[in-house]
Amino acid sequence: MAVVRVTFRWIGVSVFWFLVVTILWTALLGLVGPPVTWVMAQQAREQPSFSRVQVDLADISRNMPLSVIASEDQRFMTHSGFSWEAMQRAYQRNKNAKRIKGGSTISQQTAKNVFLWPGRTYVRKGLEAWFTILIELIWTKERILEVYLNVAEMGKGVFGAEAAAQRCFSRPASKLTRQQAALITATLPAPRRFSCSNPSGYIRGRQQWVLRQMDNVGDVLDPEVLARRKAAIEREEQRRSEREERRKKRTKKG
Repeated sequence: MAVVRVTFRWIGVSVFWFLVVTILWTALLGLVGPPVTWVMAQQAREQPSFSRVQVDLADISRNMPLSVIASEDQRFMTHSGFSWEAMQRAYQRNKNAKRIKGGSTISQQTAKNVFLWPGRTYVRKGLEAWFTILIELIWTKERILEVYLNVAEMGKGVFGAEAAAQRCFSRPASKLTRQQAALITATLPAPRRFSCSNPSGYIRGRQQWVLRQMDNVGDVLDPEVLARRKAAIEREEQRRSEREERRKKRTKKG
C-alpha cells in the first residue's frame, strides 16, 4: 500500500507542476512573442537563408488575417479552438487517402507551432489539444492571430507575414493588398513546395479561390460583421439539427 501511495503522490505532484508550468508558459507568451519554434530551429539549419521578422497585428495589413481565416478556418472567430465539422470532413477524406490532410483550426496550428515539435503521435496530439484549450482561455482571438501570423512557415526559411511580404513583394506586411495576401495564403498548405514569389498556375488558381472565400466570409474582424455571421451560423446549425431530427423520425417510422 505504501508503494501505491507514493506512486499516486508522485503522479499528483507531476500533474500539478505540469499544469502550473504550461499555464504560466502560455500566459507569458500571451504577452511576449515566442523567441523561436522547433520548426524555425530545424529550418535555420537546413535552409541556405532564413528570415523572420516579428511585428504586431496592427502592423500587418487586415487583408492578411482575413485571407488566412477565409482559407484555413472560416469559423475561427466563433469556435472555442476546435472545429468538429472540419475534423469529421478530414476523417472522411483521409480514410482511403494516400496523403493525409488535416482539419486543424488556426488555434490548433498556433498551439502546435509555438509549443510543440512536428509529428503525429498521440502524445503530441494530446498536448496540442491541451495547449489549444489554454490559448483559447488565456489569449484573445486577436493575440492568437498575431502569434500565428508571426510564426507560421510561409516559404523556405521564411516565417511570418512580414518576412513573406518582404521576400515575395519587397514591401512591409502593412502594405499587402488583398491579392498579395491571398497569394501568400495560397502557399500555406505546403510552403516549402510552393512559392508566392514565383507562383505556379496551381497557386494562382488557389489565390483566386482564397479571394472568393474572403468575399464569402467578409470582414469578421469587424464586430458588426462578426455578429451577423454568428447569427447566420446559429440559424444554419438550427436547420441542420431540425433536418437530423426529421431524418431520425423517418427512420423510426420505417
